[in-house]
Amino acid sequence: MELSDITQIELQYLKPEDYGALKEVMVSAYHTMPELYWEQSQIASLLEKFPEGQVVIKVNGKLAGCALSIIVDYERFEGAHTYEEVTGGYTFNTHDEEGDMLYGVDVFIKPEFRGLRLGRRLYDYRKELCEKRNLRGIAFGGRIPNYHKYSDKISPKEYIEKVRLKEIEDPVLNFQISNDFHPHRILRNYMEGDAASGEYAVLLEWDNIYYEKPAKRAKTSKKVVRLGLIQWQMRPYGDLGDLLEQSEYFIDAVSGYRSDFALFPEFFNAPLMAAYNHLSEPDAIRELAQFTDSIVEKFSEFAISYNINILTGSMPELRDEALYNVGYLCRRDGTVERYEKLHVTPDEARVWGLQGGSQLRTFDTDCGKIGVLICYDAEFPELSRLLADEGMEILFVPFLTDTQNGYSRVRNCARARAIENECYVAIAGSVGNLPKVHNMDIQFAQSVVFTPCDFAFPTGGVKAQATPNTEMILIADVDLDLLKELNEFGSVRNLKDRRTDLFQLARKPGADIG
Repeated sequence: MELSDITQIELQYLKPEDYGALKEVMVSAYHTMPELYWEQSQIASLLEKFPEGQVVIKVNGKLAGCALSIIVDYERFEGAHTYEEVTGGYTFNTHDEEGDMLYGVDVFIKPEFRGLRLGRRLYDYRKELCEKRNLRGIAFGGRIPNYHKYSDKISPKEYIEKVRLKEIEDPVLNFQISNDFHPHRILRNYMEGDAASGEYAVLLEWDNIYYEKPAKRAKTSKKVVRLGLIQWQMRPYGDLGDLLEQSEYFIDAVSGYRSDFALFPEFFNAPLMAAYNHLSEPDAIRELAQFTDSIVEKFSEFAISYNINILTGSMPELRDEALYNVGYLCRRDGTVERYEKLHVTPDEARVWGLQGGSQLRTFDTDCGKIGVLICYDAEFPELSRLLADEGMEILFVPFLTDTQNGYSRVRNCARARAIENECYVAIAGSVGNLPKVHNMDIQFAQSVVFTPCDFAFPTGGVKAQATPNTEMILIADVDLDLLKELNEFGSVRNLKDRRTDLFQLARKPGADIG
């Protein structure tokens, strides 16, 4: 049929009265096996057991193709099985409404309608049905009808690999692979009488990236997460109480917009060092460290009372007489976890005597898995890649930069981290001046939420950004499902396409990291 002749294409549920036309299509589709068609009683059984799984496609009102499916408990059939076994001796009593996998019984297109990509529409329906039903995916035994031409020379495994590399043309297998199915195993003696395939089949699978294993307890994980970034103004504070009052003001504000996270900048509590300006710089920042425990305790209370996860940016902390740059994740359920800056800048080491930490890990939250890198750490791509390998979806980067040069390094590196790790990256910094605090004179910042660069995201990879050098909050929603789609179907797939056959990134054995 020519495209110009088509006036209407419809996808419909299969109905009992369609059987006559369905049989005609089956006979023409399987012309090499004219006796191979489903009896009316078998179709009736399918419709009774699982009507939603049986669909036809009609062109100009004429039945052109069909897809038949059942739901199975995949534990029973993930290993070796035959077509007769998976269909319950063609009775379909293997259909299980409590099963976890959609199993493709049959797909066929009438020869005169081939080339119109109707098969793709049928497969797209199956995928949508999987997502709707929260099934693990789709599986079926795919024929390899051209294998008989090569069976005396190569094994089925070699045949599949050559088809994948486009060295051999197999219309069925090529179609499945182009529709995101991947070979799982070879099935022997799958369909009796399939001489063209040597009675071999390939167990093909499509994974539903939205599948959620039924939980035994209540699950509150969100799909769309609201981020609240606090672009903090450096100003003099009388004491710790004043700083906490200002912090609560911002937490209240972002919570009022129903944000899931509040992110503070690196060293946001630096104004408290003004009281120690008479001391040397290393001594002054060590005095500042005495406030860290109190701030964390209070922020944890804020997280509970304002129902928001708070990332405390970073603060100095003394441990065994060594000075570290650390921050805390204060969850709204009351739990608290610590993160460290691994790379200190030459200035931080020289002026303050800061040391780099050794703990790098992801954190589970009620809004997905997150990672935190403090300022300079974001300029080392290995760190975020290790976090991405652990499933990180959002990377938070609290920073403190004095010049536009320093800010540009953080910004550009954070943007790169979002692309290469297929994640969201949120950066928040401080603005303003502290003329009475040594080594903290001026600040430059523009807080931003970065995204990967693909069709589902903003063209420039910027979800939202604050006004430069202005005290404000930035609110942005990020969709975690878009990351899953990107990972599977993106224009490029930075994580999947890594040449791990040539290189790999790994933690050193025995390192205190994780």
